[in-house]
Amino acid sequence: MVQIPEKSTVIYPEADGEPMANNTEQFTWIVTIKENLELLFADDPDVFVAGDLLWYPVEGDNTLRQAPDAMVVFGRPKGRRGSYLQWREANIPPQVVFEILSPGNTLKEMAKKFRFYEQYGVEEYYLYDPGQDLT
Repeated sequence: MVQIPEKSTVIYPEADGEPMANNTEQFTWIVTIKENLELLFADDPDVFVAGDLLWYPVEGDNTLRQAPDAMVVFGRPKGRRGSYLQWREANIPPQVVFEILSPGNTLKEMAKKFRFYEQYGVEEYYLYDPGQDLT
């Protein structure tokens, strides 16, 4: 008798154990950007906005993930999600991603995030450094 192995169920965690922000200023900017995006798209039921939500772009691989500080997905309905499982979202990736720098971020880390976003379909990537004086 030939036994067919059962397909294992992949679990996609809703938390990565990382803090949302490393300091109060970074947290303030994450919330400000995310909430203003919510206001900007409040009247459009098919624009999903999230902050610090794990995004899994590929089914079957729960190690391939990012949690953008803020993200916008056009073509997906608003609503609660524990994580953003792209294959369950008509395979639509976030089109816009925001990252807020903290003093601990490295150039290597941010370049890795940029490559990830570029590879998995993000069209616009914004990086804000609240420590940089813009005056």
